[in-house]
Amino acid sequence: MAEIRLTKVEQGQTKIRNVPIAVTPEGFWCCPSPVVFQKTIKAQNPLNKTKPSSPPPKTTVQKKRTPFNERKAPPTPLRSSVVSDDQRNCGSDTPGVSASIVSERTPRPKIESLPRKVAIEFGEPGTSDMKVVLLGKQGFCVKLSVHKNVLVENSSFFADKLSEEESNLSCLEIDDCEDVEIYVETVGLMYCKEMKQRLIKQSVSRVLRILKVAELLSFNTCIQSCLEYLEAVPWIGDEEEEKVVSSVIRLQNEGIGVTPVLKRVSSNVANPPKDTISHIMELVLKSNEEKGRREMKSVVLKLLRENNSLPSYTDSSDICNDTIYSSCRSCLNSLLSLFKQAAEPEFSDKPLDNKEPVVKQIALEADNLSWLLEILADRQAADEFALMWSSQQELAALHSKLPIVSRYHVSCITSRLFVGIGRGELLPSKDTRHLLLQTWLQPLINDYSWLQHGCRSFDRKVVEEGIGRTILTLPLENQRSILLAWLGTFLKAGDNCPNLQRAFEVWWRRTFIRPYTETQGSPQQPDSSMTSRQET
Repeated sequence: MAEIRLTKVEQGQTKIRNVPIAVTPEGFWCCPSPVVFQKTIKAQNPLNKTKPSSPPPKTTVQKKRTPFNERKAPPTPLRSSVVSDDQRNCGSDTPGVSASIVSERTPRPKIESLPRKVAIEFGEPGTSDMKVVLLGKQGFCVKLSVHKNVLVENSSFFADKLSEEESNLSCLEIDDCEDVEIYVETVGLMYCKEMKQRLIKQSVSRVLRILKVAELLSFNTCIQSCLEYLEAVPWIGDEEEEKVVSSVIRLQNEGIGVTPVLKRVSSNVANPPKDTISHIMELVLKSNEEKGRREMKSVVLKLLRENNSLPSYTDSSDICNDTIYSSCRSCLNSLLSLFKQAAEPEFSDKPLDNKEPVVKQIALEADNLSWLLEILADRQAADEFALMWSSQQELAALHSKLPIVSRYHVSCITSRLFVGIGRGELLPSKDTRHLLLQTWLQPLINDYSWLQHGCRSFDRKVVEEGIGRTILTLPLENQRSILLAWLGTFLKAGDNCPNLQRAFEVWWRRTFIRPYTETQGSPQQPDSSMTSRQET
């Protein structure tokens, strides 16, 4: 037990002396847990055994109760009732249980039907001038010996209730308290001068519970202290942040100033999303530190995927796509310039120290394009990228002039496009698909051996399936020309060439086994003249 000392009040006001209260290790006036309530009731029962007419009391509180800090319910209006001294003896100095309460009842009654028990009492009845009785939903109640002037000064709820009644009011009941522990704690805070110090060591979830009760009691000083606490303390995890924001927004809707707290999750500064995303993209794309660059690419990609799943994000998706495509064009221009530089005859004669930065920059720009393509594919906006890449005939012509160790990163971009088309992640036009195969399939075949052995992220089966499916989306005559060209290469290179046998088989069946006619739209029938000759 601890004490809160209040100053003496003169001129007929309540004389307040030391008020003993229960205190948590953190220094809070709190209501004991349900287990303590049960122990208190058991401790009170022996007092009634002195009456011979009363049978031994039976336990009226279930052994297992849901802890208060696990009970969650939306705020409900407080229901209170005012009781005079003639109606209820709330001013007794010693908490106790009347004989009628402990009289014999039917076994295992429902909690809702249990008579209320004073499980515990706070304060010194001799110094108080009012009782507040909290009626919980679990069959017990808590009696607080308090002071009218303290309640009126701190709580508009109590001030209104007391102003509506007669001056000789001695007891006020609050029905259906959902969180009795926090009610007691909040009333106790009305006696604290340094409320902020009481909140410092509390958890965010507990302060939110206090804030909820303070709101119901219109305890404005406590509300302000809770908001100051929430503005300063870290919020751990998305769930906790959502709870804080929802509670604060509820207060905002009621006209309470909560702007400092909400500034953590919202901004009044007009920063267009396009500018912010463009700046982030630029920082990642221009980074030369491998580890930090790799990790931030993964983080940004993950966050953009989360944005894509939000319905409210569709309005700004076009702005983001424009920013990404602007970065794509910049990377393509840089890559073409580097290829031209590396394809010069005198480049191979330069010292290694002069060539290495160009080779690294080629790998960097190709990696940037692969990352941007991945973002666009997730956003279902990569069709334009396929057209841009298919139109890079100059870059494809320079491809064979560079050493394979310098150029193979470019083939990773081509592979990803084929995989995306094969999976239906992007739907470029027929002309774009045909142009893509004409421009970049042969360079990919030239790098295929190196990709299998020198690129850890390369998945041969997935890429081959993507190439085959892309070919099979073309008209039959285009399938024929591309697959016959592939067949000649495959018969010479073997495993150093993509294995497109499955696509070849599909094309074969379409051509020779079940050909379709354009006019009939059904399997082509055998020639009628050949049939009549056989019959004759």
